[in-house]
Amino acid sequence: MITRSVTIEEIDDLYLMWNDHINASALYRRALREEMDVRGIDPDELRDLLDRAREQGYTLEEIAEETNRFDDLQSLVEEPRSCSPAGEASND
Repeated sequence: MITRSVTIEEIDDLYLMWNDHINASALYRRALREEMDVRGIDPDELRDLLDRAREQGYTLEEIAEETNRFDDLQSLVEEPRSCSPAGEASND
């Protein structure tokens, strides 16, 4: 998992201090899932596409640079990735 910084208000911080049993990371993930739902993104499909892109050799950074929405990621995994480095001549 990747750690990200999240800005919260003092009231949020106080509430979490009072209720230290609450998993703030889980709340954050739940809010992101709700946002995905609003935008019609299935988290399981997104995870599958991400896994497929990584299996094709893309790093998370490359995926983020080459895509900016679900449809872009879908196109990325459906198009075969060039295997030969740039400038390398083929032996035809």
